[in-house]
Amino acid sequence: MQELSMNLLDIAQNSVAAGSTLTELTVRIDTARRALTLVIADNGKGMSEETLRRVTDPFYTTRTTRKVGLGIPLFREAAETAGGGLTIESKVGVGTTVSATFTLGNIDLPPLGDVAGTVVNLVQCNPELDFVFRVESDGEAFCMDTRELREMLDGVPLSTPQVALFLREYLAEHTENLLKRSNLI
Repeated sequence: MQELSMNLLDIAQNSVAAGSTLTELTVRIDTARRALTLVIADNGKGMSEETLRRVTDPFYTTRTTRKVGLGIPLFREAAETAGGGLTIESKVGVGTTVSATFTLGNIDLPPLGDVAGTVVNLVQCNPELDFVFRVESDGEAFCMDTRELREMLDGVPLSTPQVALFLREYLAEHTENLLKRSNLI
């Protein structure tokens, strides 16, 4: 995948497929440590220890529609190539957390891509599920929670096109400066 936002989308879709009702996506920037960390945490069904051991193998998948699972292996490879790494914590019946760290300024750091658009797509395609999106940069933070949005929208569905447009502009407006300071957009 050429942009990290596509990795976020892929892993978040895995969360949805695993029955997650709440998926949290975090972009954490620490310029002093030269670190970009992307975290996807869910409350889905979790993975067994056997699956957890094998999940980074591209020739292992729990899907029956194909014989390879490239999302997590490609995410791990991107992180390691950019001077970082990937960790996965999972517990059956509790959920899974995937965390990838990249070195800011590394020549092999893929572009972040359209994270706001990715989050909007997740919400639009799964309006009944909850998503929390955070951007944290050197002590400043922004957070969007669909549970709070539902309260503010007072019955207007998250899948409404006007809501998608509003959400896209809202996320871009509140995250752009945090990401620009780190040269991620």
